[in-house]
Amino acid sequence: MLKEISRKNAVHIMLVYTGGCNGCDIEVVNAVMSPFYDMEQYKVMLTWNPREADILAVTGPVTKKFEKALKEIYEAIPEPKLVAAIGTCAITGGPYANLGGDLGSSDQIIGGVAKVIPVDANIPGCPPRPEDILQAVASVIPLLAGKR
Repeated sequence: MLKEISRKNAVHIMLVYTGGCNGCDIEVVNAVMSPFYDMEQYKVMLTWNPREADILAVTGPVTKKFEKALKEIYEAIPEPKLVAAIGTCAITGGPYANLGGDLGSSDQIIGGVAKVIPVDANIPGCPPRPEDILQAVASVIPLLAGKR
């Protein structure tokens, strides 16, 4: 019962880093946690438990090693759920999708998140600004409310 009340009165975002440079993670944490942007005042909070999450925010290109774990995390999030691909790497694979040659890395990068799980919102940028992240979260909250 407490979980149902909490899910109705707040939006919980789970941040998952699947590879890349970590720049988008920093911007998400800045957007949510910093006193300047402070998404928590609007009852948008970070969680590290998929069973509490409403929105799965994925940063970085999806690697073959992380593909299975990403699917498991997605499945563990209760319905209704939304997925946001944050940053160029999460949308297309970014520069990591084109690695090859002597590095041999291109066979380890699947690409964007949409190749593994369904995506509801793409937030472009390298990295995206905290303002863009806030705007995207605000735009998908009505979708989440409509699914509830």
